[in-house]
Amino acid sequence: MVRPPAIFLRVGCVLPNGLRLKQKAFGKEWTSVENASPAQLDLAVREAGWHFMWIESACSRLGWGRTDEEAANRAIARALVQTETRFNAAELGGLRVSRYFGFRICKATLHTRHIQQRASLGLIDELSIRQLAPE
Repeated sequence: MVRPPAIFLRVGCVLPNGLRLKQKAFGKEWTSVENASPAQLDLAVREAGWHFMWIESACSRLGWGRTDEEAANRAIARALVQTETRFNAAELGGLRVSRYFGFRICKATLHTRHIQQRASLGLIDELSIRQLAPE
């Protein structure tokens, strides 16, 4: 079962050269990073001269199942769907499983992250605005 802290990367996420991550498919659009914690990934990305950004966005969703793992996977999958498509990573911040009459309900909270080479998310937008602004 995936446990916090864990990192999910969108399929096709561009990573720095030489960064070797063991990834396991998690649904159609995401993979879970198996061999690095968020802190380890942050350090490796920054050592490569890239940026691992924390986005001011989080999403919590519920999932249910007969087992803790099934409920957690459903909750995580539902939260990942809510991650904006322009961002390529998410960090599992919390899981809380409750038991009710033979089934489990899990609440998963994901925080949006983003990996990129540039230091600014809106660099291209900023440049366009500056070029259009009268001096």
